[in-house]
Amino acid sequence: MPYVKAGEENGADINIYYKDWGTGQPIVFSHGWPLSADDWDAQMLFFLSKGFRVIAHDRRGHGRSTQTAGGHDMDHYADDLAALTEHLDLKDAVHVGHSTGGGEVVHYLARHGESRVAKAAILSAIPPLMLKTEANPGGLPKDVFDGFQAQLAASRSQFYYDVPAGPFYGYNRPGAKKSEAVIWNWWRQSMMGGAKAHYDGIVAFSQTDFTEDLKKINVPVLVMHGDDDQIVPYADSAPLSAKLLRNGTLKTYKGFPHGMPTTEAETINRDLLAFIQA
Repeated sequence: MPYVKAGEENGADINIYYKDWGTGQPIVFSHGWPLSADDWDAQMLFFLSKGFRVIAHDRRGHGRSTQTAGGHDMDHYADDLAALTEHLDLKDAVHVGHSTGGGEVVHYLARHGESRVAKAAILSAIPPLMLKTEANPGGLPKDVFDGFQAQLAASRSQFYYDVPAGPFYGYNRPGAKKSEAVIWNWWRQSMMGGAKAHYDGIVAFSQTDFTEDLKKINVPVLVMHGDDDQIVPYADSAPLSAKLLRNGTLKTYKGFPHGMPTTEAETINRDLLAFIQA
């Protein structure tokens, strides 16, 4: 399996697993917490069939990447993504990030520049800031995220069933058609990763403020979000990010859940393709 070295910790290499299929303009996918590159299957197969080169990696501590004890913060996530793009010498790339991956993409662009990048898209993404503060009164209280950590520590396996079976895909909504296959695939991906990475990642995705990062980005960015997102509430995320971006476009999906790249793959893929080809 292909890996790129993204640094060292306690004398051991930190290796980031990635998939790299096809030729053509590269599209780089950054996954959400606590998943893996496998969460992009529907997008990678679609864009591969359209003649693109598709690349997705497992974030450090997630999936098949090294289960390091440290570095589970946005700076390291962005630096690991930069190591991958430099290793593959990507140019004119489109970066697509879902949820925490959206934050990773935004921080990567602000921290490492846009010389390798043509466009970006952030889906159901965590920027500008999830945490409720005086400056961000519409955010979620810290005890929400403390509760996530407590549930993870008490029974990660149970927590990783309850999240996809409920709010992540909107399966807790009246009349929702629940897919056990989708739920168990979410569970499978999540249990592959490390508990420490996932525990620390909750702080990274909830407390990182991307406001200044968003202001630095010049490339076109498509901001895609469902208005029934129960994980990253719509009103305090997508519209605010779109306003902060210099070249941002907001696309709102009525009734779509947080996990819309999976449950609404046909619509998401169509709209991403139109944006990339525009």
